[in-house]
Amino acid sequence: MSVFDDFDLILDYAHMWNWAPDWYLAQSIYKKFPESYSILTPFAYSYLEGMIRTTTSDYELPLFDRDKQPVKVSVGMALIALAIKENQNNPDYVALLEQAKRHFKYTQISIDENGRNSVMHGRIHPRFWTKESFEQLIHDIAVLSKYSRF
Repeated sequence: MSVFDDFDLILDYAHMWNWAPDWYLAQSIYKKFPESYSILTPFAYSYLEGMIRTTTSDYELPLFDRDKQPVKVSVGMALIALAIKENQNNPDYVALLEQAKRHFKYTQISIDENGRNSVMHGRIHPRFWTKESFEQLIHDIAVLSKYSRF
């Protein structure tokens, strides 16, 4: 399966209003500029988390409660753990979630980077982004797509 077949599969399952227009644009950019993976990777990570979130009790939680306090939602590895816990009745999906863990890793906040490219749930430093890792991320999103509940 080519990366463009993967893009098409993602588009088959993407939420029509919230995500599909962005995926069409990402696919167009990548076709025309294959070296654009470094600017498309953060978008793909955001989508991966959003898509996984649709299969959990965290989906559609508000950002703030009635007292204007932030609502705590799971992200990164914690989100994957929540999805695995809440989808035990679907072993195929759980196996794919286990594979998706490779896209996240826990890190310590490093003072030498001043928090650049870091988030509290993990990070993949841009110097490690490659065309191959981007295409693997797109493929993993594609195979997980049919389980989304947008």
